[in-house]
Amino acid sequence: MRLAPRLAMLSAGAVGTLAAASALALALALGAKVPPAEGLGVVVGLGAAGTMAAAAGAWMLGRRMARRLAGLDAAAQALARGEATKLDVAGEDEIGALAGSFNCMATAVSEREQRLRRLALADPDTELPNRLALERRLAEAAAAGPAVVAAVAIDRFEELRGAIGDGLAATLMRALARRLADHAPGALVGHSSADTLAAVFAADLDAARAAVGEMLSALAAPIQIAGAAVQVSATAGLAAAGAGTPGATLREAAAAVAQARAARQSLAVFDAAAYGDPAQHLALMGEMLDAIDAGQIALHHQPKYDIRQGRVVAVEALVRWTHPKRGLLAPDVFIRLAEQTGHIGALTECVLAAAMDDQRALARSGHQLEMSVNLSGRVLADPAFVARAPDLAARADGRLCFEVTEAALAEDPDRALAHVERLAEAGLGITIDDYGLGPSSLARLRQLRAEELKLDKSFALALADGRKDALIVRSTIDLAHGLGSKVTAKGVETNEAFALLAGMGCDFAQGFLIERPMPLAELLSFLKEDRGGRRRFG
Repeated sequence: MRLAPRLAMLSAGAVGTLAAASALALALALGAKVPPAEGLGVVVGLGAAGTMAAAAGAWMLGRRMARRLAGLDAAAQALARGEATKLDVAGEDEIGALAGSFNCMATAVSEREQRLRRLALADPDTELPNRLALERRLAEAAAAGPAVVAAVAIDRFEELRGAIGDGLAATLMRALARRLADHAPGALVGHSSADTLAAVFAADLDAARAAVGEMLSALAAPIQIAGAAVQVSATAGLAAAGAGTPGATLREAAAAVAQARAARQSLAVFDAAAYGDPAQHLALMGEMLDAIDAGQIALHHQPKYDIRQGRVVAVEALVRWTHPKRGLLAPDVFIRLAEQTGHIGALTECVLAAAMDDQRALARSGHQLEMSVNLSGRVLADPAFVARAPDLAARADGRLCFEVTEAALAEDPDRALAHVERLAEAGLGITIDDYGLGPSSLARLRQLRAEELKLDKSFALALADGRKDALIVRSTIDLAHGLGSKVTAKGVETNEAFALLAGMGCDFAQGFLIERPMPLAELLSFLKEDRGGRRRFG
């Protein structure tokens, strides 16, 4: 029965018009559909008797409706607060229908929120737990006890993705994540950045390190993607949860990956002392350009000894920064920061200018020495710098040589090959520095117009430790000579190592046995006294 007729029946027999009119008004106020005829019948049918009964009936009906409306209002407010709620649908009138519609809406809102929550915690490409999910799990684990996050970065991922495409790269990352999870039960494995997976361990650092070692070994096995076997390598960094936020711990794990790669290791634990204070690093880079103008950037020169001639024939310019407040800064720190912040170009220009000034001062004193300057991979890749090569060669008072590491050559091999060719054509010497630790292939060495290989110092330091190291050094010297290049051994610190290198046919020696790096004034004194020429090594 519809609402209006029921109100009319309750008011039937009433003697006054007030109660019936009140009941009819209430029905209309609640949105009930009252046809004109029925409304008129209600008013006409009002009688003298039953006034109190009609008023009481109208009051009770209004109270029940008010309670139902209050429940609907409370449910709507709970839904607005994000609370799950549901109304009891009583009756088939308009309020009952409204309660049913509200329940349908609440269910849809709840399902949509659950779907959004899942999307917020998943990477859209790989569908793996994302950085937010990793941070939440790390916070939960750290609240309960020791917790560690491991960042596992896929080596050369950009090249791999370029070869197989974004879709298959996402498939590959999912497959690698499953493989990592299989070797780390209980750990949450997710996707923290484009080339990096991460695992959160509720464990101490030693246990996490052992698990990550197994995970890296598991990644080495080929994996089937779209019917083809793909083999990857990875570098891992670990960071233990501490006083910082979970996001900071994830960043520390990523920094540990960079530290591992810099040390040419597959796994490293975050070293806070080596990483330093990022805020101070930023301030330091802000001061670098001022330091160049203020003359705080200076050079120390390390002599290079010609083993056959028995004298110093060249020097390597090594940059030094004496900060007015921090004192002498370690070159590895500020050079790395200069590369990362884009100041390496200005720093290189400063070093080149100072090196050529020192070379002219040496020439005025009667010392015609080749001057070597280290060249960053970023500077080598800069077409504008390479275009200025003929001008640099023309302004130098003697031979100018650039030392480029194997790692720098590998960053963009084709461009590096073309730029090295242009530098060589301009008359500038090219040395491959730290040879033996990078990824250079024999074919790449044959293509490069490098007149010299400079062996990494680890080879000279290990010469006396075993026959294998000696065989590697001898083979490298023979290879370089076969390709028309000369060889310099770095890190020569003992007479024994010098004698072994001389016997292998090494061309030059550089290291503390010859002399440590020194300022120009001390170098001039060293050359004037002919200490390098009068000393005999081996």
